[in-house]
Amino acid sequence: MRGLYISIIFTVLGSLFFIGWGLDELDDYSTEDKITETPATTVYRHLVDGLTSELSTLSSAELNEKVALFQQHYQLKSSLALSKKIALPSSLVTQVNQQGGLLLASTANQYLLKSIPNHPEFLLRLELPVEIADDDNINFILTLILYISICFILILWLIPLTRRLYLLNNAAAKIGSGQLDIRIAKSRFSYIKVLEQSFNTMASKIEKLVADNKILARSLSHDIRTPMSCLRFGIETALDSKSIDKKNIYLTRMDNELTRMEEMTSLFLDYASMERQALNLNKQQTHLQALITSAINDCQVLAKQKDIKVTMSASDEAFNQLLDYHWCYRALVNLISNAIGYAEKSVCVQLKHNNNAFYITVADDGKGISEDKLDVIFNPFVKLDADRSREQGHFGLGLAICSKVMDWHQGSIRVANNTELCGANFTLKFPL
Repeated sequence: MRGLYISIIFTVLGSLFFIGWGLDELDDYSTEDKITETPATTVYRHLVDGLTSELSTLSSAELNEKVALFQQHYQLKSSLALSKKIALPSSLVTQVNQQGGLLLASTANQYLLKSIPNHPEFLLRLELPVEIADDDNINFILTLILYISICFILILWLIPLTRRLYLLNNAAAKIGSGQLDIRIAKSRFSYIKVLEQSFNTMASKIEKLVADNKILARSLSHDIRTPMSCLRFGIETALDSKSIDKKNIYLTRMDNELTRMEEMTSLFLDYASMERQALNLNKQQTHLQALITSAINDCQVLAKQKDIKVTMSASDEAFNQLLDYHWCYRALVNLISNAIGYAEKSVCVQLKHNNNAFYITVADDGKGISEDKLDVIFNPFVKLDADRSREQGHFGLGLAICSKVMDWHQGSIRVANNTELCGANFTLKFPL
C-alpha cells in the first residue's frame, strides 16, 4: 500500500511541477521584450527629461563626463548612444524627441531613449531597474502550502481505497489458505464496489465447486464399494462353481453390476465437468413453447408406462428467450420425468411471464416433498425417496443439474408444496 501512496503522490506532484514549469516558460516567452508601463516609469520619464535638459547646456566634449556623474549621483545606469547607430522605425523616431522619451525593452530590462537638445547626434539611454513584484520567500511558502495541501487531500482520498484493497488482499489470502467462506463486507465508502462484488461471486463459486467435488468424491467412493464387493464375490463364486449354468448366472450378475458402475461413473463425471460446460454455452433465441413441447414428448413413453397424463398450459403468444437449448431441455426433462415418477394421475407444465421474467412451472398431483428436504433438495446426491435406489439408476443429481443450469442463465429454481395440482411445484425463472 505504501508503494501505491508514493506512486500516486509522485505522479500528481510531478504533473503539477511540469505543468507549472511549462506555463512559466510560456509566460516568459509571451512577455519577452514586452513593454510594461508602471507608475515608476512615469517618474523615470520626468527624470530623463531633466537630465537631457541639463545636458543640452553643455558642449559635446563635456557630455560623457556629465553622464558619468549622473550614473554616480542617481545610481542609474546611463550612457550616450549615437543617433545614426540606432535604427528605429519612422513611427518611433518622433517619440525620441517628445517629452518622456521612448520606452523600449530588451531581454534583460526596460530602458528610455531621449534626444538631447542642441546635440542631435547623441541620444541619452537610461536603464530602468528591474522591479521585484513579489517576495520570493512568500511565493515559496505559498507553493509549499499548495503541494502539502494536495498531498493531504490525496491521502484522505486514498485511505478508503487502500483499506478496501487491504481487505480484498486479506480475503484472497484467507481463501488461499482454505477459509472458503470469507467474503468482503459491503461499504458505502468503497470506490471498488464492482471489484468486491466480482470477488464475492468468484469466492462463492469456488466454495460451491470445492463442496461439490468433496461430495462427489465422498459419494463415488462410498457407492462404488458395493458393486466392487459384488464383483469380487461373483468372481470367487464363479471360480468355485463347477456348473456352467451357475457360472453363467454369476457372470450375468457381474455384467449387470459393471453396467451400473459404468452408468454411475459416467453420470458422476458428467456432473463434475459441468462447470467447464458453462464456459461453452451456446445461447440463442429459443421458442419456449416448442422447447416445452419437445421435452413433454420425450417423456411420454415414461408417462404411458405409469398411466400419467402430461399437459401444457400456455398462451397463444409466441415467447422467445435467449438460452442454451440443450441444457434447458435437459433441465426440463429432469423435472418432468421426476414429476411423472411421483404423480398420481397428472402432471402440468405451465408457461407464464411478466415484465421481468419468464416462468416455467412443473407441477404434479403426488404427495409432495417432505419439509426437511426442501432446503437440501437441490444439493447433489440427495434422494427424495429411499425407494428410488441407485441400482435403478437414481443418483440424486437431476435437481442439482437443474440448479446449475439456472445459475448459468442468471435465473433461479424454487420448489413449493400444495400448489397447482396439490403436489410438488417446481418453477424455473428466466430473467428477461
